[in-house]
Amino acid sequence: MVVDTFDTEVEPGRVLTMPADGTGLAVLDPWLDPFIPDLRTRYAHYKTFEAKIEEEGGFESFTNGHHYFGFNVAKDGTIIYREWVPNATTASLVGDFNKWDVEANPMKKIDNGVFEIVLGPTSSGVPVIAHNSKVKITITTPEGERLYRLPAWIRRVTQDLDTSPAYDAVFWNPDKPYQFKHSRPKRPTSLRVYEAHVGISSPDPRIGTYSEFTRNIIPRIAYLGYNTIQLMAIMEHAYYASFGYQVTSFFAPSSRYGTPEELKELVDVAHSYGITVLLDVVHSHASSNVLDGLNMFDGTDNCYFHSGGRGHHDQWDSRLFNYGYMPVMQFLLSNLRYWMDEYQFDGFRFDGVTSMLYKHHGILFGFSGDYHEYFGDLVDEDGVMYLQLANKFLHDKYPDVITIAEDVSGMPGSCRPVREGGVGFDYRLAMAIPDMWIKLLKEQKDEDWNMGKIIHTLTNRRHLENAITYCESHDQALVGDKTIAFWLMDKEMYTNMSDLTDRTPIIDRGMALHKLIRLITHGLGGEGYLNFEGNEFGHPEWLDFPRQGNNSSFHYARRQWNVLDDELLRYKYLNDWDKAVQNLEEKYGWLASPQGYVSRKDEGDKVIVFERGNLLFIFNFHPTNSFADYRVGTNLVGKLHLVLNSDDPAFFGHNRIDNASEYFTTQSDWDGRQNWIQVYIPSRTAIVLALA
Repeated sequence: MVVDTFDTEVEPGRVLTMPADGTGLAVLDPWLDPFIPDLRTRYAHYKTFEAKIEEEGGFESFTNGHHYFGFNVAKDGTIIYREWVPNATTASLVGDFNKWDVEANPMKKIDNGVFEIVLGPTSSGVPVIAHNSKVKITITTPEGERLYRLPAWIRRVTQDLDTSPAYDAVFWNPDKPYQFKHSRPKRPTSLRVYEAHVGISSPDPRIGTYSEFTRNIIPRIAYLGYNTIQLMAIMEHAYYASFGYQVTSFFAPSSRYGTPEELKELVDVAHSYGITVLLDVVHSHASSNVLDGLNMFDGTDNCYFHSGGRGHHDQWDSRLFNYGYMPVMQFLLSNLRYWMDEYQFDGFRFDGVTSMLYKHHGILFGFSGDYHEYFGDLVDEDGVMYLQLANKFLHDKYPDVITIAEDVSGMPGSCRPVREGGVGFDYRLAMAIPDMWIKLLKEQKDEDWNMGKIIHTLTNRRHLENAITYCESHDQALVGDKTIAFWLMDKEMYTNMSDLTDRTPIIDRGMALHKLIRLITHGLGGEGYLNFEGNEFGHPEWLDFPRQGNNSSFHYARRQWNVLDDELLRYKYLNDWDKAVQNLEEKYGWLASPQGYVSRKDEGDKVIVFERGNLLFIFNFHPTNSFADYRVGTNLVGKLHLVLNSDDPAFFGHNRIDNASEYFTTQSDWDGRQNWIQVYIPSRTAIVLALA
């Protein structure tokens, strides 16, 4: 059988011919040859559903579900409301506008389980339902039971804890919707991500707001040099302490922080700084709430989800979508388009991708890297197919879109184009790296750190599949763990972080290693970099949301910007270091360069040397030994000078290195490089050199 082929440039100057049947991954990676039949079957499954979407009018129509379902208002004020409730025998729209009378506004069943009602037009052109008034859909089931539900496509829900913990749906139709003033920035060549949570962004023990984030936090992010913000916990979630991962209303931005218009302004202002904004999208599962969620939406357990055990996530106590069901697929794909179009987000970090890819959801499953783990009956082919469709649609519709997978499995092809047989993401999170750092800090003395193992973890990623590297995200800061700064300095952060106090051994070590850990992770660990809000300046303690177990305290659910802004405190040194690193990456672009070449990983000296982005990185992790005239190899030729020095007093260093130092290469093989230089590299210090 003759198979069509296509040519693709997989890296600069390297063009490969690939089969057009989804087995191109095996051309890139011959170890996948035994799994060519699986790849072919997987791609055929994707093509089947792609064809179904084409039969329903194509992606352009199919992903516009939010303009068909839910509430839509015509120019003359007419309101059209549609809802998919396949198990319902009758449906009515109720709310403040009709005094909750179930007989006043019955809906008409049109086709395929869809009910519709048209309200208006009115002679005044004013919609029948007032802006910001409460609404619900009520249905009767074949058993005669009457149910009340929040509309699935509702764009605004609010909570009044004095009345009930359950959310209310409101009709959102402001007279003056927010008008975006700034176009989307161009997709960054090097992705430097600032992961943030609006609610914890206030220094006060309360929930922060969109407007406060816009006014107070975005300028800080821009000052540091990050070019991307990843916003967590935006999709509405009934339980604040879930960190946004128990979504109840998928089209509603969380009302805890303010209005939809204020979120639009946040994104727009970020764009004015040239910063792209990613949404932490949760399509891996949904809240099991019935009153204000999608669970049991039409009285059955299989409306949006799988029925029975397959539709429940045992660890998360949540519901699992039926990705192979067309109405569900339209709901989710339209949800992605809605956030892109209505709020002008620039892309997504997909949460819980491992759960979507595998039938076991990653529960009690340790991935070894054996390729058999990525194929066969372990894989949820519908989950893979949905992610392929989502990535294909997003990248076709929005050429500069950015998609990131939170996946611990390392599935081959997760960050390769769909036509090659990949899942289509741009990046995946390098989740082993933060685990390594926390494990080292918890379990080993500095002198026992293994340089080879550190390098292996930082560089162990699939070639030509981009990874986002990070030392710590929100996961590492949650209660039960703590920030890297707190692991390093612990209780002395309460007593010895002032410039007026002694420079104790614990503070000296902690400040030094905090800088080295972040720089080596940034320089070697991936093709993008992520930092969680506040960790750039060594935020103390941990994260703990208000909950029953802590008497609903906000003490640890905030960011203590006050310690950074106090000029007498030492947090400013770490903040300035982070800024210097981001600015250096902006200038030299090592994240967009090929993976670094490690020329030295000396276990005795605790020295690591690598080159990337036309820079020479030199690290000395030794707790006590400094080295004069230390020879390191390089392929750079000529005069080199310092462009970054962790021992600089501006970064709480000891000033043991002259920043005006110059280094001249000598042509001779050393550590597998064509030239060498000699440097002074003090203990617990990192320097970066560039051609003068």
